[in-house]
Amino acid sequence: MARYLEHPIDTNGKGLRIGIAVARFNQDICDGLLSAAVNELHLLGVAAEDITVCSVPGALEIPLVLQTLADEEEKSYDALIALGAVIRGETYHFEVVSNDSCRAVMDVQLTTGVPIANGILTTEDDDQALVRMHDKGANCARCAIEMARLHARIRSGEAPQPEGRA
Repeated sequence: MARYLEHPIDTNGKGLRIGIAVARFNQDICDGLLSAAVNELHLLGVAAEDITVCSVPGALEIPLVLQTLADEEEKSYDALIALGAVIRGETYHFEVVSNDSCRAVMDVQLTTGVPIANGILTTEDDDQALVRMHDKGANCARCAIEMARLHARIRSGEAPQPEGRA
């Protein structure tokens, strides 16, 4: 007898529309995040014409673009991805940018109901960011697809399956 019901994990990106907001600040790291995310989206079946990338100056500008994409009615997005890199410096600015960008991304997700994979790295130095950028970008792509599929299942009223069958 099953102890609970669960929705299956689905990372099939075929037919999904994905929007990406990527910061230009710390360009090399953000380029690595974007490359990894787009490559993974393609591997999971998302077509090139279903991926929209918006470049913004920095991490604090990402939430507004995400909200604009989420509110777009003609070309609705199934999920969004936030990509950026905030690297600690010698001032308090790191904490402000890290905390405020993260909170604002979460607010957009909860307000609009569009799943958002948050790939804004917050690291102590460039080396940490360089080590993490490829895995983080690819993980965000998988997360966006999985959450888009799960969100659609729940909203459609599809019944979960007994544990182990999902």
